Order: sequence, then C-alpha cells, then structure tokens
Amino acid sequence: MPTAYDTRRYLTNFDTGRMPHILTDVLVIGSGIAGLRAAIEAGRHNTVLVVTKSSAMESNTAYAQGGIAAVHAENDSFESHAADTLRVGCGLGDAEAVALVVREAPGQIRQLQEWGASFDLEGRRIAVGREGGHSAPRVVHALGDATGREIVSTLLRQARSCENIRIFENCFAIDLLTDDGRCVGAVTFHEKFGHQLIWANATILASGGCGRIWRETTNPPIATGDGLAMAFRAGAVMCDMEMMQFHPTTLYVAGAGRTLVSEAVRGEGAWLVNRAGERFMLQVHPQAELAPRDVVSRAILAEMQRTRTTCVYLDARHLPASAFKQRFPHITETCARFGIDVTKDLIPVRPSAHYMIGGLRADLSGRADVESLWAVGEVACTGVHGANRLASNSLLEGLVFGTSAARAAAEDVARRPAASPVHIESRISPSGRTELDLADVRNSLRSVAWRNAGIERNGPRLEEMLEIIEFWGRYVMDKVFDDPDGWETQNMLTVARLVAWSARCRTESRGVHFRSDFPASEDQGWRRRIAIRRDPAEGLHLAD
Repeated sequence: MPTAYDTRRYLTNFDTGRMPHILTDVLVIGSGIAGLRAAIEAGRHNTVLVVTKSSAMESNTAYAQGGIAAVHAENDSFESHAADTLRVGCGLGDAEAVALVVREAPGQIRQLQEWGASFDLEGRRIAVGREGGHSAPRVVHALGDATGREIVSTLLRQARSCENIRIFENCFAIDLLTDDGRCVGAVTFHEKFGHQLIWANATILASGGCGRIWRETTNPPIATGDGLAMAFRAGAVMCDMEMMQFHPTTLYVAGAGRTLVSEAVRGEGAWLVNRAGERFMLQVHPQAELAPRDVVSRAILAEMQRTRTTCVYLDARHLPASAFKQRFPHITETCARFGIDVTKDLIPVRPSAHYMIGGLRADLSGRADVESLWAVGEVACTGVHGANRLASNSLLEGLVFGTSAARAAAEDVARRPAASPVHIESRISPSGRTELDLADVRNSLRSVAWRNAGIERNGPRLEEMLEIIEFWGRYVMDKVFDDPDGWETQNMLTVARLVAWSARCRTESRGVHFRSDFPASEDQGWRRRIAIRRDPAEGLHLAD
C-alpha cells in the first residue's frame, strides 16, 4: 500500500509560471570531488551551474584523509588493483566498472597535478601508502592526512577560472524537475534570493551520501541524503541501499563529535588493542589490522561487547614520533585538543557510519534511469564497490565518473535544443495533523538507525525501524516546510526507510551488510543487487 513517501512527488508547492527562472546547459548538484570534476569537464564546451547547499568547500570530500588509490609502483598492476577491489566487494562488484576506474586512475592524478594539486613525494616520485584490503602500496596522499581538502581546493580554483562555470553557494536543491519522465532541472532555495527554478538540458547529481542518518558518523552535518531522496521521488531506481560502510576507527571522546582516524594510520603500522593492550585482530583475519573495513568494524564491535567497553584503541606509540606527526598532522592536532599525545597515549576509537555504497543505479557513463539525469560520486551506485568499498577508491570513483558523466552529458546537450521552461505545478493540500519537533525526530531517527540498521542488523529490529519511521512519516511527510531543516528531515526519513527496507530484503550477510539472523553469505539467489523504485500507486517495489 502506498504511503506519503511514495505518493509525494515534490516537497513544496510551486508554479513554474510564477517563479524566477535560470537557464543553463548543465546543472551540477554538489561541490565535492565528483561534482567539481564533472563541472570542469562539462565547462569545456557548455554553460554549467553548480549548486551546493553550504559553502563550496563543505563536502564529504573535504574531510577525506586517506587518499586516492592508483597504480604507480613498478611492482603493482592494474590487474592487482582490480582484483583487490573485486575481492573486497564480496561478489557484487561490476568488473567492467572496476576496470574503468583502475585504468583511469594514474591519468586523473596527473591531471590534478597539472592543475596545481600538491601530493606528497618521496624524492621526485609521488609517495604511496598502503591501506586495508590493498595487496600493495598504492594510496596517494596530500599534506599527510589532508588529501580531500587539497583536492577540493584545486578543483575549485580550476572551476572558478572557467568562464562557463557559475557556482551558487548556500543554494538548497529541493527537488528534481521532471517533464514526461525526463529530468529538466531542479527547484532550489537560495539563502539570499529564495525559491528559484533552474532549467537544464542535463543534470548531474553529485550531492554525496547520507551518513547523518546514523548517530555515530564521520560525515559533516550536510550529509542528509537529499540527493538520494529527491532522485527517488523523481522515479530513479535505487540500488544496494542496505550497503552503508562503517569506518572502523573514529576518534571516540564522550560528548564530542566523531572525527575520522584514517585507515592509513594502520597502514603505517599502528595496532588495534583492547583496554588490556592486547592485539585482537591477529586472531580475526590474516591481514590483522589491514583486513577489509567490514571485518575490522565487526571485530571492534565484538571486542567492545566482550570487554563491555565503549571503545578500543589505536596504538601508535611504537612508531617513530616525528614521522607520525609529519604524516598525520591533522590527526595529531585533533588528538592533542583532547589531551591525547599520540606518541605516548593510546587513541580511543570506535566504528562510525562513513560511506554509502548504494545509491542511484548508474551505468559506465553515470547515466541514471531517469532521462537526462546522471549520478556521480557517493550518491551513485555504479557497481565499483560491490558490497564493501576498498579503502581510497571513493575519491578515485568520483574523479573518473565525474569526467565520464560530463562527457556523456555534453553529447546529450549537443543533440537537444537549448533548455527552456515548461509549465509544472505542485499543489499539496494543507495537513491538519500534529506537528512534531523536527530536531527531536532527527535525533531519534539517528539513534534508531544506529541501533537497528547499524553494523549488525536482524529482521525484527528492521521491521521495528520501518514501523517507527512510518509513524513519524505520518506527521512529517504530510507537511509543507519552507526551510532546509524541514526538507532535510523529510529526506532523512525517506532515505532511512529505503535503507531499512533493502536491509530487510537481503536475508543473508555480505560485505558491510551483516544480519545476525542470517550470518552466512548465500551466493545462490543473493549474489545480486537489490534495486527498488517508487510507485505512486503501489508503493515501494523491486525494480528490474
């Protein structure tokens, strides 16, 4: 039976005949690595408008510490990088998509260097480190542990130097506009100018993930899944939404927000120990601390439960102090703010929601199931990551698919007449239901998601989560809000429902998805992706 999540096409009332209009060839929603790379590529021959809900520097990319995986060493190979990616993906990876990103990686790094990115060097050669799941050192980093910020700064400089590209900061994309099944732009709300309609021949969605749905997360406050929810409402097929990757090591200080402690710390030789100082990963996996992220996250959770503690610890005290501080200046500084000396003290850590592997189903050019819509970066599901993302492959995916999507979009634009407004009207009846406190709903949702759809799930808890979300939805999804807090809350409820629904469907454990009531992987019947679509008449259902 359809619910408000399924029947609600748009979040707000509007009439395209009564609103300001902006026209562009290509609209890019999001200013992380994928969105900016797409904008730069599209801007070679087309007018491009980038909209981002906060400042252009604020994205998940800017917080990425580890780096970009790319084959550089003579004793490494594309085949090895691809094999590592597919192995960690636990049978759900797409070999063609993996081969594409692996092959394109070195060229993308060279392009960033030409645009001024400063990657760390060993002598005159680019330095590479090793992270979990990799069979060889191949992770390129910048300024020690500030890779993401260096890349975003570089891409922003390049984008702002292109006269074809405009960037609207503090501009919230509320919904994708569709006309006869084709995406024709977006309804937006600009902090300064209010509601606007942006018409585009091609729309590239690069809005990032949804980590803020969970109580424990490495993601900044902007990561509320807005792009995922608006694409779902527009009719896009959503894939692998049960596959949220939990990063094993985030700094745990009671009362403080979670801060990522890069996997590269373990790659440089730090150990995971319990409160007694014992290395517990040696008994869990042959690669110990460098096992795939899902293995390490579950091992930490099990050790916390066994020892009845709120965290475990990273031990870096045996590493050369000066080298550690030089390699990880941001982590060293962050720990110091909480009175932790990384050269003398154990670093308290625990897992947190980190990266949404699922998203809009997209092909090798980033094309989604809605005409004239592309999806790139964390909002997309390309098959590169399968059921578990290999460390430092996400920035790489954003670069490669941002480029390929922009090229495909440019070809599409060349075949069509210039974008022009059409008449679309959204009228939503006022609700007489009680209004809930949005901040309370958001906080409660994050707690429910962490408890019921976190590192370990089971059927009854997922059913409970769906029931709770359905209850909140009756009092939140029926409202028309006029500010980002309301739209974000509606989007978070929508995406959390997709996560729980998909996790309930997959009655096995695979990669980052672990069901305690179905702990084994079942290749017969389940070595496939879960694709779901919104149906206004029937509700959620599995897509082809």
